[in-house]
Amino acid sequence: MQSRLRVQGHPIQPMLVTFPLGLFVSATVFDLTDVIGGPTFLGEVGYWTGVAALFAAAMTAVAGMVDLWDVPVDRTRRTAIAFNLVNAAMAGLFLVTCLVRAHSPQRGATVAILLTEIVALAAGGVGVHLGARLMRQFDNGRTDAGSLDALAGATVEVARPRP
Repeated sequence: MQSRLRVQGHPIQPMLVTFPLGLFVSATVFDLTDVIGGPTFLGEVGYWTGVAALFAAAMTAVAGMVDLWDVPVDRTRRTAIAFNLVNAAMAGLFLVTCLVRAHSPQRGATVAILLTEIVALAAGGVGVHLGARLMRQFDNGRTDAGSLDALAGATVEVARPRP
């Protein structure tokens, strides 16, 4: 199975997934710092980091939907659909927290918002597991040139010096 969206032979969606996940984790760390008594501006930084993560998640979801068209109807397709749904649930929970905070003047975090973000990150952890399984299913039978499996059929001949 080849992805339709590729850059120099590599699928785009696995590259894009790291951006929203990293931004969601960063937003949660900023909000945690705000909740435990850090500087108040970190709550607003957490809010805007969450907004940036939502835009990155939207781009990733589009790439995932394009790739989903070519997935054969089997276990791989079920894993791909579960992966996309779990990531959408994570983004949905962060969307709710951003919408709740959008109308407050400081956009600071509360304990309830922080707990919601932690639950969303737990869903993201499930998404990481499903993404790893999905990559193994896509690469099943394909040998990466950088792995030791690529050397399985290789032979080495040593040239002997001539007397």
